[in-house]
Formats: sequence, C-alpha cells, structure tokens
Amino acid sequence: MFFDPNSTVAFTGRRTYRGQADDLMQHVVGQLAGRGFRTFLCGMAMGFDLAAAECVLRVAGRYRDVELVAVVPFTGQAERYPAADRERYERIIREADGVVTLSQEYTPHCYAVRNDFLTDHASVLVAWYDGRKNGGTHYTVTRARRRGMEVINLWPDEQRELDFGASQLLEQANDV
Repeated sequence: MFFDPNSTVAFTGRRTYRGQADDLMQHVVGQLAGRGFRTFLCGMAMGFDLAAAECVLRVAGRYRDVELVAVVPFTGQAERYPAADRERYERIIREADGVVTLSQEYTPHCYAVRNDFLTDHASVLVAWYDGRKNGGTHYTVTRARRRGMEVINLWPDEQRELDFGASQLLEQANDV
C-alpha cells in the first residue's frame, strides 16, 4: 500500500483511554477530513487506538473517500485482549479499508516498528498523551515532533503545547 503523507493522519494514545475526548476527537477528525486528509492510520492497541478507529469509521460515513487503515504490529495482536476489546478489534478489522500487518509474529521491537510506520507515513499525529516520559505514546509523539509533524494532543493539560493549526482546530471544537 502507498500512503501520501500529505493526506494521511496517524493516531497514538494511552491504553488507559476511556472515552474522555470522544466528542473532541470526532470534531478534530471531521476537521482534518475537511482539510483534505483522506487516510487515517490506526495502530489497533486497546484504549485510544480502538476509539480513534471507531471515530474514523463514523466520519467516513460523511466523506466517501475517507479510509481507515489498521496498522497491525504482528499477527495475533488482539489474542490477549479482554473479550469486549477483542470483539471491537475484529469488527474494526472487518470494516477497515485496509490492513497492514508488519510482522507475522511478536518480536520485542514490534510496537516500535509499528510506531515508526505511523510517523513515517503521515504528516499529522492525533494523540491522547498525558506528558509522561515513558511508553510507546511518548516515543511516537517525540518522534513525530522531531520529524516536524503537526501533533494534535487531545489530552486537556497538554493542549497549550500545540502548534497554531492544531490549537485552531481545538478552539473551533470548543465553540461547537
């Protein structure tokens, strides 16, 4: 699969996400689709990733050419998910426009490979990042910033760090 980074968005966030920013995420994804972003890459982890994928599927109903691509770090990623998350994962995989599986088996670095894929193939990163300096979300946000990507952080206390374009989207969402 080929991805044009200029029209591609990726997601990263904590697995502890429980819907705290669903309305804001819906607005931001809609705004990005309105700006011409058509491909949305999701790493399919529990928490924020699955919520982001479901959000894209909802927005795709309003924009026919919006696509969700599941970026799976290894075959069997969801085997140890709780039943409800495994069911969400499987439904999202069925409804996705594409699936990229990066490895046939788990490896110690498969999640970093997935996170690199996300930042290598997009120009915008939508995050649920609390600022903690550990884990895959920190790694992905840091890598995106180093690459000069637009980072839209939906975590309430971190919004002050956003660049102008992302801040403008969030101001519009707060006006709704």
